[in-house]
Amino acid sequence: MTNPDPCVPALPVTLESLPAHAQRERHARARWATRALFGALGVLGGVWGAHIPSLKSVYGLDEASLSLVLFCAAIGAVSSLFVAGRVIGRLGARRTALVTGLVMAAAQATALLWPSVYFLMFACLFFGTSMSIYDVAINAEGTALEHQSGQPVMGNLHGCFSLGAMAGAALAAAALRGGVDAALQMALSGALLGGVALSVGRHMLDARPTPPTDGSAQVHFVWPRGLLLVIGLLIFAGMTAEGVMYDWCVLYLKQEVGMPQDLAALGYAAFAGAMAVARFGGDALRSRYSERTLLRNSALLAAVAMAVVLTSGEAWVSLIGYAFVGAGLAPIVPILYTAASRVPGTSSAAAIAAASSIGYSGFLVGPPLIGGIAHAWSLTAAMTVVVIAAAALAIGARRVG
Repeated sequence: MTNPDPCVPALPVTLESLPAHAQRERHARARWATRALFGALGVLGGVWGAHIPSLKSVYGLDEASLSLVLFCAAIGAVSSLFVAGRVIGRLGARRTALVTGLVMAAAQATALLWPSVYFLMFACLFFGTSMSIYDVAINAEGTALEHQSGQPVMGNLHGCFSLGAMAGAALAAAALRGGVDAALQMALSGALLGGVALSVGRHMLDARPTPPTDGSAQVHFVWPRGLLLVIGLLIFAGMTAEGVMYDWCVLYLKQEVGMPQDLAALGYAAFAGAMAVARFGGDALRSRYSERTLLRNSALLAAVAMAVVLTSGEAWVSLIGYAFVGAGLAPIVPILYTAASRVPGTSSAAAIAAASSIGYSGFLVGPPLIGGIAHAWSLTAAMTVVVIAAAALAIGARRVG
């Protein structure tokens, strides 16, 4: 799954002509609408992650074939980043979130209904593309809210995503235990996102990329070099670890630990729930500790926790360990995107877009890497990628701050 992160700046929405109380009400409605859009995306991702084993069983896939399906979604997600700024500039965040939300909802709703895996792979291209552009649109809206209100809201919005992911996985676990058909669960989660996009979108501020003040052409992307390249590689490590957890953590618990799928889905809920708590508290931690210290210690926590999970092979240890992995990975991407925006020599928007292109490549590399290792050795061996990526982040933290 793609991870929600800002890739374009937001054009401040002019509300000064409204009375003060009307401005406050407008902002309040926009905040709740954006929270709902983040939360619905999280629910969608939670249900998707819980049903990776369902994809495997319905289409008769092995780990290598499953990795190709996930790779198609990753290709769509990464390639769309190069045009996301233009799409939002033309349509605005409101219409972009509506259109891509409906496409993504349809792709999720039909994921278990295709006649063959080849149709599924084609659908996953649209799924990844729409998810990535939706992701950028709602984050652009979040930056517009911050600019207008003068108060930080991005940590809260990202927390809503993680909270939604926890809820989606937990609901999927309960539905599986209750015998609800997997295809129906996927369809309902898609319908939820589509309904949210249709109902709350009109309350958004409708952010757009900020045009240059000197009359020059809008720049949406620069090739990363120097410190920006280093930060991009660290984001790559963080998103690789996070992407592996989103796509493979439930299958690991079912296949390697021997948990039934309904209980294995609780592992995703534990991971996402701890990430939500950590993200809601992330702003307070960043005010007390340096970014370098927080990044290093968080990455170490994720690496150690995942190492314990893989060496124990026990169900209860795995569930607790997943929670610590989620808490450890939670602050990494926000810290690194902030660091990227401070790199001198380019605009913050172009810097973030460049870092995103490298970071999202972690989602591109992760599925075939995990599938190849699992096919050659075991899924347990493949999941050590999370440990290695988190350890690399801890080592590279000295370059941040």
